[in-house]
Formats: sequence, structure tokens, C-alpha cells
Amino acid sequence: MSAAFRKAAKARQRPHRERSQPAARTKLGLLEKKKDYRLRAHDYHKKQNALRALQKKALDKNPDEFYFKMIRAEVKDGVHVIKQPKDEITPEQVKLMRTQDIKYVEMKRVAEAKKIERLKAELHLLDAAGSGPRRHLFFVDTEREVQEFDIAARLDTVPELVDRVYNRPTIATLQRETVKGPTDPAHLKKLAQQRKNQYDLLRQRIEREKAMFVISQKIQTRKDLLDKTHKVKVKKETTTGPAIYKFKFQRKR
Repeated sequence: MSAAFRKAAKARQRPHRERSQPAARTKLGLLEKKKDYRLRAHDYHKKQNALRALQKKALDKNPDEFYFKMIRAEVKDGVHVIKQPKDEITPEQVKLMRTQDIKYVEMKRVAEAKKIERLKAELHLLDAAGSGPRRHLFFVDTEREVQEFDIAARLDTVPELVDRVYNRPTIATLQRETVKGPTDPAHLKKLAQQRKNQYDLLRQRIEREKAMFVISQKIQTRKDLLDKTHKVKVKKETTTGPAIYKFKFQRKR
């Protein structure tokens, strides 16, 4: 056979193409191909080795061996789930813990209330600058008096001291005595800022004391719910108050 004839015969042949594996059958393993024997052999030996290892592990296992997961695990929907241990607490122990919690919160609340009283005594309940709108009503008889009203003359002081709500001396006092205390505007501004900070601290302590009171009420309510007395909820629990329950009346011996 000449070279020209072989070349012509080869040209008439169709090229051979490997058939691709359908996507729906990829989960079934490798497709039977002539060129994939090495991949199939490797996959087969890998699975056989895994099976031998599992068989050896099963043979070496002691059937009388005990471990805690035997009683702490269960199967749900084919999945192993570890059971969470339940706390063994009696109702009496829960009541005692609630009582201890109430005592602790009440102790902190009383300490906060004492700090509030001490801070009020130091501040003498003076109004801080910018703490809120001030109102001072003056009563007059006619409309003309309203138009000609002079607040400095009515308060019997100088116009520079009208804005003060405390330590406002009268004109007679100023003529008889000298002004005591700081008079420098910068120093007065610094004192006003310190007073404002003290009032902010007082407000925070009052809010904290109210929050502790609400917490103690909620703990007491949860403690009362431990009793087996029939009860009906009247009002839901809110951020500012505990839930309200109506208990069935029982006569005590």
C-alpha cells in the first residue's frame, strides 16, 4: 500500500470523539470509558480500603464498652443530636435564689437613694442653667401696668441680677453690704457648668434608682409565680413595670 493511498484512506475516516457524561449521571460515578480505566481503578481501590478500615474498626470494638454519648445522644431525622442536661433545681431553691436577688437589688437601690439625698442636700435643689423653662407670674390690674412693667423694680434688685433664680440680693442689701462670692464672669461660667454637671449626675442617679425599683418588682413577680395558686394575668410586662396577676383568694389557716 502506497503512502498516497494510506493518506487518502485516512482522510476519508471520520474523527472519533469520546461521548461526554450526562450531568444527571455524574452522581453515579465515572462513565465507562476506554481511557478512564486508571481513574476507575483508583476510585475502586480507595473505596475498598475505606471499607476494610471500617470493618477492622468494627471488629476491634469492645461490645461491652460504655461511653456517655450512649445516653446523651439521640437520633432526630437521621442526625445525631446531643441532649442538653437539665438543671435539677427544686422550687424551694428557686425561691431562695429569687429572694437573694431581690435583697441584692434592694441593697443597691437603697445605696443609690442615699446618694441621691446627699447630692440633693449639696445642691440645695437649685435650678441649673438650661435645666428647663422658668416661670414667675406677676399679677397686675390694668393693661397699662403690663406695658410699663419693670421686673427689676418689682423684684427690688439691679437689672444685672434679674436672671438669677438664687442669691438675688435686693438694692437695700447691696447698699448695706458688699457682694460676696465670685464676681468674675469666667469664674461664674465655670461654676454654672459644674452645677449643671452635678444636676446631670443627679438625674442619672434618679433614673438608675427607678430602674432598680422596676427590676426588684419584676423579680418579686417571678417569685410569686412559683406558687401553684390559680392566677390570671391582668396586664403584660413592660419596660417600666412588671406584669400584673390576679391571684385566687385563699383563706390562710
